[in-house]
Amino acid sequence: MEIIAEWGQVFFWMAVIFGFYMTWGIGANDVANAMGTSVGSGAISVKQAIVIAAVFEFAGAFIAGGQVTKTIRKGIIDPGAIANNPELLVYGMLAALLAAAIWLMVASSRGWPVSTTHTIVGAIVGFSMAGIGMDAVNWAKIGGIVASWLVSPMIGGTIALLLMLSIRKLILNTDNPFQRAKTWAPMYVFLVGFIVTLVTMFKGLKHLNLEVSIPGAFLYATIAGAIVAVIGRMMVNKIEVDPSADKDYHFASVEKAFTPLMIFTACAMAFAHGSNDVANGIGPLAAVVSIVESGGEVTQKAGLPIWILILGGAGIVIGLATMGYKVMQTIGTKITELTPTRGYCATLAAATTVVLASKTGLPVSTTHIAVGAVMGVGLARGVGALDLRVIGNIIISWVVTLPAGGILAALFFFVFKGIFS
Repeated sequence: MEIIAEWGQVFFWMAVIFGFYMTWGIGANDVANAMGTSVGSGAISVKQAIVIAAVFEFAGAFIAGGQVTKTIRKGIIDPGAIANNPELLVYGMLAALLAAAIWLMVASSRGWPVSTTHTIVGAIVGFSMAGIGMDAVNWAKIGGIVASWLVSPMIGGTIALLLMLSIRKLILNTDNPFQRAKTWAPMYVFLVGFIVTLVTMFKGLKHLNLEVSIPGAFLYATIAGAIVAVIGRMMVNKIEVDPSADKDYHFASVEKAFTPLMIFTACAMAFAHGSNDVANGIGPLAAVVSIVESGGEVTQKAGLPIWILILGGAGIVIGLATMGYKVMQTIGTKITELTPTRGYCATLAAATTVVLASKTGLPVSTTHIAVGAVMGVGLARGVGALDLRVIGNIIISWVVTLPAGGILAALFFFVFKGIFS
């Protein structure tokens, strides 16, 4: 307690700086990964991706992310073991933030789409093992996370593949693909509005004192989907067939018709990502602030002040703008060739999987889901459409993420303990 009282302000500002660095890493890697399909398909530019992320990531975190974040990430460690030594948790959370931020920076510079969630989990496990003991870690939770390396991409990939096959059957393999694209586009846009509204209803709104039943959530989602479908129809109706482009590529006009849909899915993915991952990234920052302000009280949950969300939002946008292009390139162009129809399927599949995961409590990663969704879209054209070498490098980076975060966090934990104790 004396250490908290003596160094509280130093811990506070370290947490703010490391937290900003961490959210910069989320922007450079996780958000770039979420936006990569939209940019890679040519539907939006990098500048437009940054604007969409700035608005919808923050909206997702604020509206559907909730105002309370579990600071001991999803019950991975038992706070009871350090209730009498709150400074250990402060060292650990600072170490976890710094370790995760450094690993995200390394991965982003290499263009590897890794998981922010798993990076911070690995970091928290690392400092727990080093500073508290093996018994403090909930190993069953870690097992669930390892299982999600397979589950996340498989669910995302399956949904993307089914969506792509539906577009092929209903639109591409018909006598007049462009006219059929105009006919079916409102239905595909409806799905986007429906899914995003369900994310909002299922994940958040409790902090706004709005409780919605499951039938009510589906009703609101249907209404929102219908409104978005009307807007989508108006946008698609303005697109004219381009005979000259169709000579070079038979479906060029169809792809043009799907470009407005990609704008909707880019917004949906940013919103879903914001609701799922942004608050998680700044959870350790909220934990340190909570301990310092309470004078050393350790709790499983901590309030998430609005200024922390704003700090996180700013870090994310700057990270995406400065370093995000490398991960966007990997997701958008290197795994498989994307067009607006393929990008639409991959992005909507990823957003849908995030909704399913948030409702069922699966410890999934947005990154793994998005990569799986892009692979699913590629598989619709056969295994030859995928660059297996790139996929192999991505999988290796996933496996390395947990131990890399853990080792770095353990090192930083002992450094901070040596400095302040």
